[in-house]
Amino acid sequence: MISPNKPSLASNITDAYSLEVSTKSIPALTAVAHRLPPASTISIPYLPNEDDDARLAALIAVRELGFEPMPHLSARRIASRVEFDLFVRRAVAEAGVERCFVIAGDPSTPKGPFSDSSALIETGVFERSGIKVIGIGGHPENHSVMSAADRWNVLERKCRNIDERGMNPLIITQFAFDADALLTWLKTLRERGIGYPVRVGVSGPAGVAVLARYAALCGVSACASMWSKYGISIGKLLGMAGPDLFVDRLAAGLTEVHGKVSLHFFPFGGIAQSVKWIEQYRSRTERPILMSAAKS
Repeated sequence: MISPNKPSLASNITDAYSLEVSTKSIPALTAVAHRLPPASTISIPYLPNEDDDARLAALIAVRELGFEPMPHLSARRIASRVEFDLFVRRAVAEAGVERCFVIAGDPSTPKGPFSDSSALIETGVFERSGIKVIGIGGHPENHSVMSAADRWNVLERKCRNIDERGMNPLIITQFAFDADALLTWLKTLRERGIGYPVRVGVSGPAGVAVLARYAALCGVSACASMWSKYGISIGKLLGMAGPDLFVDRLAAGLTEVHGKVSLHFFPFGGIAQSVKWIEQYRSRTERPILMSAAKS
């Protein structure tokens, strides 16, 4: 029986989770805001069909709801150094932004002077503007253009660069289907001396066909064996799928060796559905602890 004074990682894994919310989904976030932990991190993606004013409006709305806004900055989509500098300064001044997530972006040819996320970090704009945390991508699975060795070298260099500039690195992974592969990657991460916090990407409950589509768009491996580990039959593309088995396996496998790990939800099936799943999961994992406490 689980000790009432020592909760399992399964009951803690959903603490301090973060959500990815597009500018157009702010009304949906507002509707469930009272059900989220105070000061939750809300990540705003950098989508090509939106402008900086729309992104800033979303960041301000997130702050007004009592959450921590974290804008994405897609290096290859930024047209100029002036545009970049102005956006970051406005985000800090108008929305109280303290953390940003940097990515290279999908375009093969940069729109402006920035070819990758390192180029954004190296400008010095973030620390001069008062940013305290810089999120960077972690890649537990294969990368479309980088070898495993290159992925580790780039990650280590970015973390070191951010740290030397007086900010805190935060590693955020793409959503995945294979918890065992993720646990292996986390162990290797720590063995390489990278001790910074990690947010593991998790898909909220969504239609199986929707998950398959997003996996293809995001370059996430989704072979039959991985679908099976996630609890999905590849022959059944109808119906909904939640991350229960994935999160259970992740929580069961986590130890102190894996360092500080929390979850970052991609609400592909809707924000309300993801929040409901989190509430139900917490209720299910906390029940044994409560039963144990009652018997003691």
